[in-house]
Amino acid sequence: MIPNRLFIRNRANLAAQLPPKSIVVFTANEPMPRNGDEFYPFRQQSDFFYLTGINEENAFLLIAPDYPDESLREVLFIEPYDEVKATWQGEMLDAKQASEISGVKTVKGSDAFYNVLNDIAFSGYGDTIFLNSYEYPKYECAVETIQQRFGKKIKELYPMHQYGRTAPILNALRMIKSNDEITITQQACNITSKAFRRCLETVKPSMFEYEVQAEIEYIFKQNNATGHAYAPIIAGGKNACCLHYSKNQSQLHDGDLLLFDIGCEYKNYSSDLSRTIPVNGKFTERQKQCYNAVLRVMKEITKLYRPGGCINEINETTHRLMEQEMIQLGLFTEEDVKQQDPNKPLERKYLMHGMSHHIGLDVHDSIDKFKPFEPGMILTCEPGIYIREEGIGIRIENDLLITQGEPINLFEGLPIEIEEIEAAMQR
Repeated sequence: MIPNRLFIRNRANLAAQLPPKSIVVFTANEPMPRNGDEFYPFRQQSDFFYLTGINEENAFLLIAPDYPDESLREVLFIEPYDEVKATWQGEMLDAKQASEISGVKTVKGSDAFYNVLNDIAFSGYGDTIFLNSYEYPKYECAVETIQQRFGKKIKELYPMHQYGRTAPILNALRMIKSNDEITITQQACNITSKAFRRCLETVKPSMFEYEVQAEIEYIFKQNNATGHAYAPIIAGGKNACCLHYSKNQSQLHDGDLLLFDIGCEYKNYSSDLSRTIPVNGKFTERQKQCYNAVLRVMKEITKLYRPGGCINEINETTHRLMEQEMIQLGLFTEEDVKQQDPNKPLERKYLMHGMSHHIGLDVHDSIDKFKPFEPGMILTCEPGIYIREEGIGIRIENDLLITQGEPINLFEGLPIEIEEIEAAMQR
């Protein structure tokens, strides 16, 4: 179990940044329908987990730092015991357990939430209500979430109140990981490393991508991971040139490369690893040239993961360095670069994605690409090259912890050099 000091600290940090006479309210996630009478496995909304550690539905959190009754400054509401539900779905969380997990001293039934909120909202100590929503620049979803519906209901109940957003506060807080979070993330990376090492021992021509995925999932489950942090990419040959390939159904062929983009979720925290290996255990000369080009750039940009650096700098430097590597690989010439359309750089044909993102409770965690790096941030480093006409797709990725000095690679020791990969596969 995660020490509840993590959640106590997180709530205190949030409360410290609220204006006077504020209330913050959160709702837990709801089960997602799959088909028929089935639901997808439950996953808690990340901000709710960050503040409570509770992995249950039908729950609320209320924080009112200025309310005179100290017992109601933090209240966790959980689903009341239901004997029928417990019989069919398993034992339910009780108030004592919820308090031990979260560190919240006052735990009530979720059926009491609106009564308590009403008292505080009209007390004179809750003039501004802060609501939670997922705010990520590149995320679009046509499905209305329970957080959005919850926000609408609160505004209908209290139309004359002022409102604020928790996202800017929590996004900034979540970018800096505590020691507890770093320890959990390192364990997630360790499990993912074990899965990749198993693949080095088992991958061979004629296997199917889904068989490789099965090896990975076996190691994840064997090591108590809850599953994938995101849809795994197991891409052989030309499939690796599709950046978010996830069908994982093709057969692996002798002479092709196999690109992994995998990561387990452990105690709700993510890991994110990319590696590229030869299906038959030996890189061709051309594959070596391309792989080492990406690896050289990765080693250079890793040096930029220091306090004061930023994601934009990582991206700009990577594209500049990869352009020179692509010239050496014969993909285009210096003269071609001079004559290129500045709005359509030639190198973007072979490298189309960003090189770094924050990682934490979400694999693409809270992000500010302009914010300078600070100790405690964990970010990916993931340059690549994708040559469709040659069926070559290569990405190499580590998770890096920012420190006062050089970054710490959370995948340290995992084979990354050509010689290391080939030696591991020959064994």
